[in-house]
Amino acid sequence: MASTLSEADRKLLRLLVDSEGSVSSNELSRRLRIPSSSIGRARKRLEQAYVSKQYSLDPTKFGWRRVDLLISTDGGKTMSLGKTLLKGKGVTYVARMIGEHTIDLRVEIVVKDYSMLLNIIEEIKATNGIRDVIWTEVVQSIGTKSPSNLVTF
Repeated sequence: MASTLSEADRKLLRLLVDSEGSVSSNELSRRLRIPSSSIGRARKRLEQAYVSKQYSLDPTKFGWRRVDLLISTDGGKTMSLGKTLLKGKGVTYVARMIGEHTIDLRVEIVVKDYSMLLNIIEEIKATNGIRDVIWTEVVQSIGTKSPSNLVTF
């Protein structure tokens, strides 16, 4: 897919990613010396095809906490259990995992307090096919970095 990008597309995509999308189309037009109308069309096309964007509330700003549950499953039910868990109260994300052989699912939940966390964990542990649940929580973010400097496009 990357080979279909023109040099102008590559430059535009680099500027978009480096600015985290905050650069205006007029500024892109000026920097790349390409008409604004062309920038607008190219920007829309590139953002739809290559850029992952997310717009969501930060639950920590409302007194909630994000907690990851690392779950071990039994009996080849990982996918169906993951789909069931995704419907659960407070669950915001579910993914299948590889790497650590005892962890099959990562489930992100938001909880108000330890009581809510304990109730959710106990409910999950009581589910047929769940072997174990470990919880972990980020206490301080050190920072984030876009992988754009690692990916050649």
